This record gives sequence, structure tokens and C-alpha cells, in this order.
Amino acid sequence: MNQAPPALDIVDETFLVVPPSTVAAAFADPRSWSRYWPDLVLEVYTDRGDQGLRWTVRGALIGTMEVWLEPVLDGTLLHYFLRATPAGPDGEPIGLAPRELRREFDRRARAAKAIALGLKEVLEDGREPGVGPRAQ
Repeated sequence: MNQAPPALDIVDETFLVVPPSTVAAAFADPRSWSRYWPDLVLEVYTDRGDQGLRWTVRGALIGTMEVWLEPVLDGTLLHYFLRATPAGPDGEPIGLAPRELRREFDRRARAAKAIALGLKEVLEDGREPGVGPRAQ
């Protein structure tokens, strides 16, 4: 049986001037997930340590999500992938009108970027690329 492709396929990348282990720590605690994605229920299906996490998604969406942490130069390229379909109160996939689906896509893409930029601001603590971390 062929399964329909996900209605939402969101990809985002943000460079953070901190090591992957620092970014991984921000996602390590499952309690942080409900702050980042309050309407989603996540279950880890692959924990890649400092390379990130992969989840199955339930709740407002049904599908998969991944945070991949790629070491690049003196920091981390945070890759975010969400491949999911909107779900109704019964947890079953629902179809949205094209305009509603576009709004949902935009809302989810903006939320993903807000999470990444929020982490960038907190974790970098003013550090610029090419400049070593501040002495403690």
C-alpha cells in the first residue's frame, strides 16, 4: 500500500558558533521538547548523540522530525527537518485547503527558525565566528 507524502516538508539550517555537543545538550532533555514544540508529542527513534535526534511526531501533526548537528569550521550547522501531515483531534491525518496548508507551513518554518535563532543567541553568548570562546 502506497502512503501519501507528508503535506509539510520543512527544512531549515542555522550556523551556531559552538560545538555540536553544546547544541545537542539543548535538545537532550525531553522536557525541552514541549517548550520548543508544545503541540507535538515526540518519541525518539534514533539518538545520534552529538549528531542529533530523530523523532516520530504525534499530536497536531503526524510524521517525523530530525535535528542533525553537523560540525562545520568552528561551530555547528543545525539542520532541522520536519516531514508531517496535520492531524485532527482523533490523531488521524486531515486535509487542509491549500491556503491553510501554506499558513501552517509558514508558521512551522518560522517557529523552527525562532528556535534556532534563540539557541544561537543563548549558546553563542556574543561569540563571533573565528574568535575563540570567552575565558571562564
